[in-house]
Amino acid sequence: MAELVKTRMEGKVAIVTLDHPPVNALSQQLLAELEEVYDELDRGDEARAIVLGGEGEKAFVAGADITEFPALREQVEQAASEGGSARGIQKVAARMDAGRTPVVAAIHGYCLGGGLELAMACDIRVAAEDAQLGQPEIKLGLIPGGGGTQRLPRLVGHGRALYLNLTGDPISGTQAYDWGLVEKVVPRAELLDAALELARTLAQRSPFAMGVIKRLASETRDLPLAEGMRREAQGFIECIGSEDGAEGVVAFLEKRTPEFTGR
Repeated sequence: MAELVKTRMEGKVAIVTLDHPPVNALSQQLLAELEEVYDELDRGDEARAIVLGGEGEKAFVAGADITEFPALREQVEQAASEGGSARGIQKVAARMDAGRTPVVAAIHGYCLGGGLELAMACDIRVAAEDAQLGQPEIKLGLIPGGGGTQRLPRLVGHGRALYLNLTGDPISGTQAYDWGLVEKVVPRAELLDAALELARTLAQRSPFAMGVIKRLASETRDLPLAEGMRREAQGFIECIGSEDGAEGVVAFLEKRTPEFTGR
C-alpha cells in the first residue's frame, strides 16, 4: 500500500499525487512507490492516461530528499551502484518511457532538481505561470543525476540546458513555455483543469497506438533519420494490424466514435 503516492480516478484518467510534506521531496521510498503505482496502472485497463501532480500549495516537487545524501556519501560503493534518488528517478523514467499510458505533469510551485527531472520524464508538461523550474544541484557542488544533463538539452537545446545546469537559477513557468520545457502554461487556478482536459483527450485515443508512439519517441531520438523512418514504418504496420487499428478505421467509415481496447 503506497503511503506517499495517492491515486484517484476521474473516469479513465488516474490522478496521481505525490504527498510527502512539506515540499514532496523525492525520497527513495516515494520513488519506489511511484514506480509501482505507474506499473500497476500501465498494466491494468482502468486508466488510459495519468495526471501527475504534487500535494499542497508549495511544490510539484522541490527536489530530491537531501536528508538521504549523507548515507550515500558514507557508502560510496553502494551509492555508485544504486545511485540513491538519482537512480530512482532514472528507473521511474525508464518505466514511463517503456509504458503505453501517457503521463501529463501538472507543475505548480517549486519544480526543482529531481522534481524537474521527474517532470521531464513525463510525456507532456503543463505548468502554472508562476511555477519555478530549475536544476539547482550545482549550488550544492553536485550535478543533476536523474536526467538533467541528458533530457534537458533535448528539450531546450544545448545552451539553455547549460545555463540552467551551470547557474542553478530557476525560470518561471511562462519562461519554461517560451523555452519549450513545458508544452502549456496556464494561471495557477486553472492548472488541474488544464491537465485533466489534456489527459481526457489522451484517454480517448488508442492505447496500442500511443504505446507505439511513445516507444518510437524514446528509442529513435538519437538514431539516424533513415533508421528512425524504418522503425516508424514498422510501427505503422503494427498499428494497422492491431484490433485498435481495425476499430479506428471501421469507426471512421461508419461515422461513429471508436471503442479502443488497447489490443
